[in-house]
Amino acid sequence: MRSFGDALFDLRGQKMEIYRVAFMGHRKIDQITTLEQKIEKLVHDLLLNKEYVEFYIGRNGDFDILAASAIKRMQAEVGHQNSSLILVLPYSVKDEQYYHAYYDEIYYPVDPKTHYKSAISKRNQWMIENCDFLVAFVERNFGGAYQSMLYAKKMEKSWINLLNF
Repeated sequence: MRSFGDALFDLRGQKMEIYRVAFMGHRKIDQITTLEQKIEKLVHDLLLNKEYVEFYIGRNGDFDILAASAIKRMQAEVGHQNSSLILVLPYSVKDEQYYHAYYDEIYYPVDPKTHYKSAISKRNQWMIENCDFLVAFVERNFGGAYQSMLYAKKMEKSWINLLNF
């Protein structure tokens, strides 16, 4: 397994352009089928149009689980050779072996000394700072997903709110 941030090279030894996409949304969602279709279309297009895509995702609620499943389905349909699904965790978890079997990589960007109540916010900031594009699902003007979308705007990142897609 490569270290985070390492360059990727194709079979000819040419450096590949990595496009990093972060996913963030509310813990609880209602419109699962419609949202799932939107994510699948977006991921499908990214897999066909980008040289290599790293998908950053958390595991803190309905949106994260839905997005990870949609990414895995599109990787199976289009091909997995030009992408990786990276679980970005705010702190270590008990069932890490289970996650290693599902995700291509697991990354812990938050200092382990960070208080657990602020670790998710710090992880979200890291994901935004290190992505090229944010895929958000924000229905309300409060909460962590909303704050992350505001931070992406402040950082002048490209982003989309799937609510309006």
